Amino acid sequence: MVTRSASASYEGLGKDGKGKITTQSGVLSDTQYGFNTRFEDGAGTNPEELIAAAHAGCFTMALAFALAGAGHSQGNLKTDAKVTLDKDGDGFTITKSALTLTGHVEGIDQAEFERIANEAKAGCPVSKVLTCEITLATTFG
Repeated sequence: MVTRSASASYEGLGKDGKGKITTQSGVLSDTQYGFNTRFEDGAGTNPEELIAAAHAGCFTMALAFALAGAGHSQGNLKTDAKVTLDKDGDGFTITKSALTLTGHVEGIDQAEFERIANEAKAGCPVSKVLTCEITLATTFG
């Protein structure tokens, strides 16, 4: 079993507050977040961006392993993820994670590539934890 961790702190409240996020690996270390990084274009990160990064990374790795398991050894994969945060009553809800995959894999046709990609999307641990709509668009070639 693997356990990873991160921490967040927030000084002040509401729009005037400022937060910091730190990850176990140190890749993020007191990285700024707050209202301006979540709802505007402020410097720093935000939870939805971090979920998008996690989903893109998890799915792409799951697909790479699935393709290798199907006997393929050469290829390139790139996934963009866009996580949508919508107003929900007095709060907000993550309603969608849209994955856009571009890939080139030697010795596979488009139908097989898309089949394996969709299986990887369903089996990716981050996909499993998200309760929002998850879409996948592929570009093959």
